Amino acid sequence: MDNAELARLIESEHPYRGKALFELCDRIALDDDAATKVGLLSRLTSLRRARLFDRVSLAWSAIIALLAAETVHSRAEAYDAFGALDEAERRDMLDYLEVSAIEEAHPRIT
Repeated sequence: MDNAELARLIESEHPYRGKALFELCDRIALDDDAATKVGLLSRLTSLRRARLFDRVSLAWSAIIALLAAETVHSRAEAYDAFGALDEAERRDMLDYLEVSAIEEAHPRIT
């Protein structure tokens, strides 16, 4: 599937939206379009409510993937997506990432 097809699957709240999001996240480091789409998708209420575990949502996982890609574009998308979270969620995410500012976060996805 191309980026647009994956994004539509995620937006439609398809049962495989998590897998589609992870596939799109895998493309971020080499594909600015994928990074842009992941950044926009992280703002969806459905992804903010969908928990992977504990307090980590699909939206957080998208932002973490953007940060981990370590490109100028992906980091900018991550900062914008993080800024779109409400204040309490931003505090929780910084606590989870063990940083005081999102710019300090350099997660690794292996």
